[in-house]
Amino acid sequence: AMAMALGVTASAYAANPFSDVPAGHWAYDSVAELAAAGVVDGYADGTFGGDKLMTRYEMAQIVAKAMANGANVDKLAAEFAEELENLGVRVANLEKKADNVKITGEVRYRYTDSELNGYTNDLRTRLWVNGQINDDWSYTGMIENTQDFGNNEGEEDTEFKRAYVNGKVGGLRVTAGRYNALIAQGNIFDANVDGVEAVYGDKVQIRGFVGKGTDYEGKKPDGSTFPATYGDYVGGEVKAALSDNLSLNGGYVSFKDIASSDFLGKSGTDNKIWHVGAEYTIGDVTLSGMYLKGDLKIVSNDTVEKDGYTVGLSYKGAEAAEAGSYGLWAKYYDQGGQTYVAHTTDANTFKRFGFDGYGVGADYTVAKNMVASVAYYDTNSQATKTTYKNLDDQILWTSLTFSF
Repeated sequence: AMAMALGVTASAYAANPFSDVPAGHWAYDSVAELAAAGVVDGYADGTFGGDKLMTRYEMAQIVAKAMANGANVDKLAAEFAEELENLGVRVANLEKKADNVKITGEVRYRYTDSELNGYTNDLRTRLWVNGQINDDWSYTGMIENTQDFGNNEGEEDTEFKRAYVNGKVGGLRVTAGRYNALIAQGNIFDANVDGVEAVYGDKVQIRGFVGKGTDYEGKKPDGSTFPATYGDYVGGEVKAALSDNLSLNGGYVSFKDIASSDFLGKSGTDNKIWHVGAEYTIGDVTLSGMYLKGDLKIVSNDTVEKDGYTVGLSYKGAEAAEAGSYGLWAKYYDQGGQTYVAHTTDANTFKRFGFDGYGVGADYTVAKNMVASVAYYDTNSQATKTTYKNLDDQILWTSLTFSF
């Protein structure tokens, strides 16, 4: 009767997905047609269950799907009006919940060639889960998988890297949980932390942060590894837009118990770092600069410079959603070992002994959501007496990133 209401006709070629409705059964063609039209789903075990009593709610579901397919089932709709109303509410709530959670991703293939450390060849996949908690708060989680095709071919690692919430408390914009913290535009710190930060203001933004840097696996020049951590930190930054072209920034951060036995041969070090900087934009060109000064509390045979600076120049920028867009950049570094903890650059920073040199690069969107990048870095160690003394490195860095 339902097949007739839908106007479907029996077909010997209809595919039947249910194991308990064999070919030759009197209802075979109608059941197959209704399944193909999406009106009946059957049960999770792959059966149709034609000999079972149907609940009113199950029947209401079939009526709703039939109506969506254009069937004239007014009498059935009247009979199951209450169930259909409830079903409509439940479906609406489900759709709202589905829209509330979004999954996005990024796949990056990377190849690098370092004169000092050899080559890297890997594939990194990141899946992001974003859920809206309410009008003011949201949740973000990130799973990361890395497959090594290089020196450790076949090695694969999957981790739940980030989980944090964003929201508003009065006039404050708050981030809390495990997330990636960026301090001094990455010239001091760019790594995962367990912490909280709050930002207030618009043209003049005041940002405060506190937390603990996550543990990581350090690597010595001979390739051996050791456990390390970025320690605890607390600090703040101020950024002021003086005009549409010019902005100033500055800040302070204090690190405690930076544990790395490879850093000057001692763990549990403390450091306090100040920075001031500026950015000036003319059309598509942006010129930036930053001065940094640290106060490292450690006794060592090595000389670790207290201050340093960076100068950067960029032109346009590649937008993943815009095929053919591109960006060019160049940056010069002269940072003493006391001015950074986990630098954002892909150049060799020789742990935290200080480095100087430059990097140049380009990004190009070859197709929508496909960005190719290439960069070259040439840096030198500022260490005077350790195993990092007189070291220099040249790195060719390339990648192709797909986002979805």
